[in-house]
This record gives sequence, C-alpha cells and structure tokens, in this order.
Amino acid sequence: MGQQHINGRRVVVTGIGAVSPVGLGKADFFNSLVEGRSGVGCVTRFDTEGYAVRIGAEVKDFNAADFVERKAAKRMDRYAQYAVAAARMALEDGQLDLSVEDPYAVGAFIGSGIGGLDTFFDQTKILIERGPDRVSPFFIPMMIPNMASANVSITLGLKGPVTATSTACAASTHAIGDSLELIRRGAADVMLAGGSEAPIGPIGLSAFAALRALSTRNDDPAAASRPFDVDRDGFVMGEGAAVLILEEREHALARGAHVYAELVGYGMTGDASHLTEPDESGEPAARALTGAMLMGGCPPEELDYINAHGTSTPLGDVMETRAIHLALGDSAKRVMVSSTKSMIGHCLGAAGALEAAVTVLAISEGKVPPTINLDEQDPRCDLDYVPNQMREAELRYAASNSFGFGGHNASVVFRRHEA
Repeated sequence: MGQQHINGRRVVVTGIGAVSPVGLGKADFFNSLVEGRSGVGCVTRFDTEGYAVRIGAEVKDFNAADFVERKAAKRMDRYAQYAVAAARMALEDGQLDLSVEDPYAVGAFIGSGIGGLDTFFDQTKILIERGPDRVSPFFIPMMIPNMASANVSITLGLKGPVTATSTACAASTHAIGDSLELIRRGAADVMLAGGSEAPIGPIGLSAFAALRALSTRNDDPAAASRPFDVDRDGFVMGEGAAVLILEEREHALARGAHVYAELVGYGMTGDASHLTEPDESGEPAARALTGAMLMGGCPPEELDYINAHGTSTPLGDVMETRAIHLALGDSAKRVMVSSTKSMIGHCLGAAGALEAAVTVLAISEGKVPPTINLDEQDPRCDLDYVPNQMREAELRYAASNSFGFGGHNASVVFRRHEA
C-alpha cells in the first residue's frame, strides 16, 4: 500500500489552467498536443537579426487584461501575468468558489526558474542609458521569482501557504510535489500549484545560446525540437504557465468536484555533479522516479506512461533513457514515454507544471500525446517514445519527470481516481 494513506489525507487534481505555445486553456492545450501540432516558430517578440538562435515556442494571442485588472498587470512581469491567468483558468475549470472557502486553507505554490527576465533586461538598459534615478520602483517586485505565487495570492485572496521554488527546470514539479506534502500534513486543504516562465527575450535567448544548449535549426523551426531523435541538436526555448488545483480528496468530494486524477507520489534527488550537465549514469534521476513510485504504491510493472523531461539535448535524452531503465528494470520497454517538448519547446521553470497537466489529462482522457519529429530513433534511446502519432490507452498510473540545471531531479506519479 502506498504511503499516501498513512495520514488518511489523499490529494486529487480538480482543476487545470494552462497558458502555452499551442493554446490558452486546458482544452486547446491538450487537444493541440494530441493532434501533434508544433508551437515552435521564428521569434516575433523582438528582432533576432545577428542571433545564433532565432526560433522559440512563444505564447500567442495572450492579453493580460483578460485575466487581471489593467493597472495591476502593468506591475507584473509577463511570467507573473501568465501565472495569474493559469490560476484563474484552473479555478474556473475546477469550479472552486473561493468566497465559501476558508482563505487560510487555500494556498499557492508557483515555481519559476528565472522570474522576471524581461524586467531585469529592460531596467538594466534604463540604468545604463538614463541613470540610476530612472530605474523603476517596481523593478524588484516585478523581477523576483516569488512574484508569480504572490500575485496569484493577492489577486485571488489566498491566505494559506503561499510560497515559491526556483530549482531551474524542476521548479514547478517541486512546487506540485511540495504542495502534495502541505495538504497531507494539514497545512492546507487546497493548493494552486504549478509554474510560470517568460524567458523569450534578447538576454534569455542569447544567454542560453551561449551555453550551446539550444537548437540552431533556424530554417525549420517546427522540426527543431526532436527528443530522442538521432538528429537532435539542443532544446527549443518555450514559455508559458500551468496551474493545477490540488485538493484534499474528502474536501473535493464534499463539494461535488470533478476529479481528474489522484496525485500519489513524489520523489526528488540531486546529481551533485555539474552546473549544467546531467549525471550521465542516470542513477540520481532514476532514484527520483523510484521514490515517487514507492510513495505512490506503483510497482514498475504497473506504470503505464511517463511524460519525459525529453529536452532534445544530446546528453539529456540518453541520460533519461538510462534512468527509466534503472527505475523500471524489465518493465522499461513496455511503458509508453513521450516528450511534449517536441511541440511546446522547453518552458524551463514552467515545464514541469505543463507536463504534469498533460500527464493528468492523459489519464483522464485516455490519450497519450506523441513525441513529434522522431524520424530516426537514437539507438541509445531504446524505449517506446510514442513517435509522431497519439495513442488511445487506458492509463492507471502515469509519471512526469523534470531535471534542472544544477542537478535538481523531481518526479511525480498520478493515478486514475477510483471511488
């Protein structure tokens, strides 16, 4: 029996909100992924002439005023605007009426790897060009990485646990897993958990390009993100946000909420090896997944699907494949594994939340999104990556992996909800 029953407080997902390169809202987001649509294109937000990388997965048709009062929106970086929008959509989807909830029993835990990068860049330019007395008094409260959760709390009136994590590309998986623990120990009944990132700008694109982490397939953007493919050459930068309503199960059932899935397991480890490269053995990443499965009462042979970190980097995809082999043993080759980063790029600190949303919806809808652009599988990547076409499948257990610069590894396991 999984550890989730030790204290009797089980945690379910009752609402999903998403701001993504392939659509706003749960339905557009997931349907686009199931259909294999790419959200990657040439960067339009600024002039990329002279940049080594000129492609990205941008959020399109987003108007902050649709989700937050105009004056307040002006005091938020884009990453915070995305978070508030995703939170509002999750609330609407979950039909959670905050006016009847104890505000101290509802919290927000939103991760971000970088925070307000646009604001940092813009205000640094002002400092250099116009002097220190022209720097905005809103610079710091727009830039710092806790302001996604802070603005969600302020906008919605949440007074329970309000916090943030900034563990690079594992940030929002940590936020979801840590929210599970908060609800289990009784610190909250409901947590709005997820992540947000808006890194596509001059400094973000040039900095990641300098690391040689990004694909340079500028002439064919839609084919640039190709996890597990022999021709992959780096990740494509994405952006967006996702928020899940995590709710104590009895609380959810008492208000008649629709339950998408149950969050049953969470594991986290550190590589202790390198600033940017993963531990190539895959052992630390494997232990994170194993820990999540053990907590969730999921033996390897019962795990049906993994939404992979799957960045499309030469080292990362091989490492993750090794990690899955180590964690699942003989069951590794039967599990379905797909990387939705093939369609929305790598959304950095928001990636884990968007991918957790995919994992939950895959269980709920019985549809596994594909890994697109997988034309010739790398022989070292020898699992079932659901190439190019979605699959209909009944899923009982499904996991999502996230690995961040600095060696941060996190995995969560969801289970189909059963009365």
